[in-house]
Amino acid sequence: MLTFLALASVVLLGIVPQQSQAIVIYTGWERHALVGSDIRLSCSFFSWRWTSEDVTFSWTYRPDGSRDSISIFHYTGGAPYVDNKGPFRDRVEFVGNPARRDGSILIKNLEFSDNGTFTCDAKNPPDIVGRPSSVRLLVFEKVPIQAGVITGAIIGVVLGLLVLIVVIYYLMRFLVARRVFSLSVSKHGKKKKEGSQQRQLWTPPPLTCYPLP
Repeated sequence: MLTFLALASVVLLGIVPQQSQAIVIYTGWERHALVGSDIRLSCSFFSWRWTSEDVTFSWTYRPDGSRDSISIFHYTGGAPYVDNKGPFRDRVEFVGNPARRDGSILIKNLEFSDNGTFTCDAKNPPDIVGRPSSVRLLVFEKVPIQAGVITGAIIGVVLGLLVLIVVIYYLMRFLVARRVFSLSVSKHGKKKKEGSQQRQLWTPPPLTCYPLP
């Protein structure tokens, strides 16, 4: 009887479909790059399920000043599919690892017109409910002066503080050593002076002469 109930439970559990749970998708917030360089846009997800063989990744792109997004990459069925007709033709490469929940892409030879928002969406069946994550790309012709100035100022302040701490440390050691030496010399001189005074204060007794009988 118990064996029959156990078999029935297994059959019922196999018939009931698995409930989907929320999936959390992660990307960076903002990336900076130079014209002509390559940049990796990372995308990963968290799911309570094991990584499914049917895992999918999708990337879309929305240029700055536009309301419309275009699809530039899709991974499904174990194979990547790249848009070969849009603005990123022959410039997008899949560098992720789906088995490790990594759906990152590499954009090559960046152009100034690539400024915009890139959105990644991932599905790990049966976990398909999740909010896509976006990262903004800013492409510069050269490194922004403000960023360089701020970075240099921070490094300068840190180095200055370290030098100041070292100087104060050795200065304190010097002052302490000097004070100890002064006290030692003063104490030794005081003892020497007291000994000299005691020798000066002592006088031999006067000699008394007695007449011979």
